[in-house]
Amino acid sequence: MSLLNLHNSVLCEFNPLKPVLSVPLFSFYIGGHQIVVSNHMFSITLATVLLLLVFLLTARRKAGLVPKGFQNLIESVCVYLRDQMARPILGENTDRFIGFIWTLFFFILTLNLLGIVPTEMIIHLATGKENHFGGPATANIWITGGLAMISFFVIHAAGIKQQGLRHYIVNFAPKVPWPMILPIYALELISTLVRPFALTIRLFANIFAGHIVIITLLGMILIFKNYGVAVASITTVASITAVVLMSFLEIFVAFLQAYIFVFLTTVFMGFSVTPEH
Repeated sequence: MSLLNLHNSVLCEFNPLKPVLSVPLFSFYIGGHQIVVSNHMFSITLATVLLLLVFLLTARRKAGLVPKGFQNLIESVCVYLRDQMARPILGENTDRFIGFIWTLFFFILTLNLLGIVPTEMIIHLATGKENHFGGPATANIWITGGLAMISFFVIHAAGIKQQGLRHYIVNFAPKVPWPMILPIYALELISTLVRPFALTIRLFANIFAGHIVIITLLGMILIFKNYGVAVASITTVASITAVVLMSFLEIFVAFLQAYIFVFLTTVFMGFSVTPEH
């Protein structure tokens, strides 16, 4: 087989989308209905279990003792989100919604960080068996869409509870002269419906793109492995170096995108609970 044929064969086999796709792991039946569990569903379950364990252990602090280490880190993040991010927007309503904001932030952050861990490769090295466990759940647009819809319903439920349904509808748009009421209401309605899509696409696109770049960089090793020892060695070193640097960037992106998601959610919630909106 010529070098060109080898190159084409590798390109045909290499699929940069494969590690980010949702893959069924197993299924079970409940009431005659088949429930299929995918790798992303596994990641969500793992993130939930980890968060429960971490926060139960973090909350076990003796009275009067100053928090240290990891506990101090968690409390610092919580205080920052409450006092520096949420309170300037929500004001006196901050304590009512901060639990939801904390939960959303740490859940998205955990999913983002778990997506960086090469769980599939670790299990393969340990057992020698092919598997599909793990994967970036927030690179799945259905999952980010689900998170955005949860935020959407909580935002408007909070507004209705705060103002009452009648006042919430009346205050849905800014007060303007009567000829402008219908156009302004139409624009506000469109804006409200677009917001969950913005949350969905922003989180999905950033996580998806980062993983595709890393996978493509690793794929360069396979593509150039048949071009001689010198070319293969240079490509391998360059690819691994770039992947390490991109992995550090992905960790930063994991924190940043979790923060942006909850920040925008908080801003939209501020619009909803404030009658002046």
